Amino acid sequence: MPIEKLIMALHSKATMSRPLITRARRPLTYEVDAVNERGEAVRPAIAGEAPLTLYVDKREIVTLMTLGQHPEALAIGYLRNQRLLDSIEQISAVQVDWETESVAVTTHGGIADLMEKTARRTVTSGCGQGTVFGDLMEEIDSIRLREDVVLDEASLFALLEEIRRHETIYKSAGAVHGCALLEAPAAGPPRQLYFVEDVGRHNAVDAIAGLMWLDGVDGTDKIFYTTGRLTSEMVIKAVQMRLPFLVSRSGLTQMGHAIAERTGITMIGRAAGHRYLLFTGRHRFNKVLAPTLLA
Repeated sequence: MPIEKLIMALHSKATMSRPLITRARRPLTYEVDAVNERGEAVRPAIAGEAPLTLYVDKREIVTLMTLGQHPEALAIGYLRNQRLLDSIEQISAVQVDWETESVAVTTHGGIADLMEKTARRTVTSGCGQGTVFGDLMEEIDSIRLREDVVLDEASLFALLEEIRRHETIYKSAGAVHGCALLEAPAAGPPRQLYFVEDVGRHNAVDAIAGLMWLDGVDGTDKIFYTTGRLTSEMVIKAVQMRLPFLVSRSGLTQMGHAIAERTGITMIGRAAGHRYLLFTGRHRFNKVLAPTLLA
């Protein structure tokens, strides 16, 4: 086959694998009237929040309360992390309409056993979501995270400083959680690929999962950062996304810790400034020992 036709064929295949999506956006913050501690009238910014009902092939699945930063990616990531879809190639189109507060996902061939898959729900501690379909631990034991990737202490501190300096909705309005996906290059500090904020930490995770699918980003050597606590569902989602490193400025739950140990993910909590707690997966973390500790 001539090289020109080969390039055209590959381009056509890549285009077909990526769904048609809208770019629906809504204001992320709003100004409202308030009175401060000195009795002065002020106009502070507050975070946006709106319901977004997800439909798959015209079947209603769930309503998510969201900031609306990446609604299409949120829908895709939700279906990915709920294990309702296996690949981005199954999706034909994603259409968000804020007037009807809905997102319609159209698949190429439908989802087999959709009613059965969505029939059983597990109530979780998730904010902005709160339920997960199916068995929380399904397929987790079969996932093997990469063992040949390493995060060193200096890179962790550089990551935390990059996140601290990032201009966020939280700094201006509060009331949101943030998540980031970073890659650790062979030399230099980690490079931020995505940063997403939402009213619920699970929404932010799902939006990044959706962006990864859309952009064909592999998670097997990436670092995931979240401002939220590390519950069982957060750890499960990180493992499903094949992420070897999970970092949070917050704490964790007993079940989150148990699942992290079970899966071997490198989990770091209470990470801020030059402080952190390394809980699991110590074999992937290199600590720089101070001279006094080497003596």
